[in-house]
Amino acid sequence: MGKPTGFLEYERKTLHKKSVEERKNNFKEFEFRFSSEEVKTQTARCMDCGIPFCHGETGCPLGNYIPEWNDLVYKGHMKAALVNLHSTNNFPEFTGRLCPAPCETACTLGINANPVSIKAIERTIIDKAFEEDWVKPRIPIVATDKKIAVVGSGPAGLAAAQQLCRAGHQVTVFEKNDKVGGLLRYGIPDFKLEKNVIDRRIIQMQIEGVTFKTNVNVGKDIHVKELLNKNDVIVLAGGCEKPRDINVPGRNLKGIHFALEFLIDQNKVVAGLQRDNKISAKGKKVVVIGGGDTGADCVGTANRQGAESVTQIELLPMPPQKRNEAAPWPYWPNILRTSTSHEEGCERLWSVNTLSFKGNENDEVTVLNCIKTKFENGKITNIEGTEFQLKADLVLIAAGFLQPEPNGLISQLVELGLELDQRGNVKANFADNENPFQTSIPNVFACGDMRRGQSLVVWAIAEGRKCANAVHEYLSVECIM
Repeated sequence: MGKPTGFLEYERKTLHKKSVEERKNNFKEFEFRFSSEEVKTQTARCMDCGIPFCHGETGCPLGNYIPEWNDLVYKGHMKAALVNLHSTNNFPEFTGRLCPAPCETACTLGINANPVSIKAIERTIIDKAFEEDWVKPRIPIVATDKKIAVVGSGPAGLAAAQQLCRAGHQVTVFEKNDKVGGLLRYGIPDFKLEKNVIDRRIIQMQIEGVTFKTNVNVGKDIHVKELLNKNDVIVLAGGCEKPRDINVPGRNLKGIHFALEFLIDQNKVVAGLQRDNKISAKGKKVVVIGGGDTGADCVGTANRQGAESVTQIELLPMPPQKRNEAAPWPYWPNILRTSTSHEEGCERLWSVNTLSFKGNENDEVTVLNCIKTKFENGKITNIEGTEFQLKADLVLIAAGFLQPEPNGLISQLVELGLELDQRGNVKANFADNENPFQTSIPNVFACGDMRRGQSLVVWAIAEGRKCANAVHEYLSVECIM
């Protein structure tokens, strides 16, 4: 361990942030890595536990060797820390920005003190590495004649593609949009992830040998049969993109949109792909339905567009401020979390159900008719007599995602024998089962949200890596036979 008494001597610090007023004026990232001295003191807080829960089953899905790179950073071996970090995580710059850090809630120090700033340290390592030009392509040493098509270029697809390419296979990634990145590109606001962070990794992967084909919607622009005929394996790494709707009277009024419609529209403006917003919050009373990360992204975007007010409503009760017995350490606790977007201005309402929408003579939404709810015995019920109204000019539905879009690719694969689970996701074995990530079609594998449902970026990368291992093993056995 770096310093045996570090956790007693130093207080937890988080990344430096620009002020609320300064960062609301643009869509640029506003958090910055630690200085060399700061990262040293923060890594000194790591106790190098006998059983490091931070990278166990309850901590990091990637299994990052957190105590090891903390020790390396403390001793000044930043390059070695980068190698250690990259050994388990292809894209620490994504997780260092977007991951909710289950590793920190599993940190042993967090039992009775503030946990180690693991996420901030991770970001500091990788951001320093890119600044110093330490991140280099890893060209495959051997080459096989096996061809693999990866459908989807989000974090799961990118991780699978990079790992398979480094194993020597010929990998082509198909992306339906005009640029690579999936929801990293168009679903995550630039103030959380500027897109040059994605671009520099894509350049690295291209040098390593990965081929990217954009504007190709598999299942529409190319039939999946053609892809199967031209490749030894297909890896399904698309997202879980079918949004959960709010099917109540007035849903068809103008001014009611799914969250991703709003976020993608703004990301395209930032990218220079379109001049003006098609969906704008400027001067409007905005109501966001859904209290998760996507809803918070809508809050931050609406404030930057100049919304008159932003209200976020959630069906469930307000979580407790601290851990309760239902989620003891080291498990992920259901506690109240305030994002940087909430800090920028937002009224948050809990235990609220939307009964209907009301509009004006132009069929534009003006009001949400709501009711208070209670959560008992695992069920949510409305409380009679608690009806109220919320004024709104723009409503953004961020109620989560149900399954992959069933048309096109999925429907074509189903015709060929692909099985889906009860939720409509691609049915594939879990990592600890026989033939992991393999679907009912032997040479078709699946990973990420398309397989497990809506999840975290850290799970997507972990699944992409593990799926790549499974595909490599499948192809290796096939070669032997």
